[in-house]
Amino acid sequence: MTSELEILDRTRLAAGFLKVDRFTLRHRLHAGGMSAPLSREVLRRGPAAAVLLYDPAHDAVTLVEQFRIGPHIAGLPAWVLEVVAGLVEPGESPIDVARREAREEAGAEISAIAPLLRFTASPGCSDETIDLFIARVDSTALSGIHGLADEGEDIRVVVMPRAEAYAACGDGRIANAITLVAIQWLELNRDRLPALWS
Repeated sequence: MTSELEILDRTRLAAGFLKVDRFTLRHRLHAGGMSAPLSREVLRRGPAAAVLLYDPAHDAVTLVEQFRIGPHIAGLPAWVLEVVAGLVEPGESPIDVARREAREEAGAEISAIAPLLRFTASPGCSDETIDLFIARVDSTALSGIHGLADEGEDIRVVVMPRAEAYAACGDGRIANAITLVAIQWLELNRDRLPALWS
């Protein structure tokens, strides 16, 4: 127990592809004191890394498109345009994951990389944290279908002008939070990249 949070109980509800725990807890109240006991389920994803692949020579971003069941269930398109991303495995650093996933998902070799932000993906229901990076790549040879067959991945590389990617954030073609954050960051901070990559 800390002065702000007391975990009273934890129960594992699911341990398949996704892990879900139920916590019984009390937390500090803004007005003072502690809450009554609450029950909250948490999707246990853990740390992940995501990287926006940017080619400054051609002012283009490289995204990937793959099937995602969550958006489909929510009534959105099931094939999602997104930045390269993956979960951090034991013994890996987030930057290692960014480099590995760039090769696995897009066939891309990173020539420079910089950290941008660390944030939670969906704080109301998940413990997933995202370390977001921006990497310099040569996009001219990036294309095709990638991914690991043993993980059921079927990932298509999509290279598009930066301006089109930014427009896609406003017209609904890009509708996932991590990619929206990454492309918005690029639009606001592109002039900072040489210093970040040096």
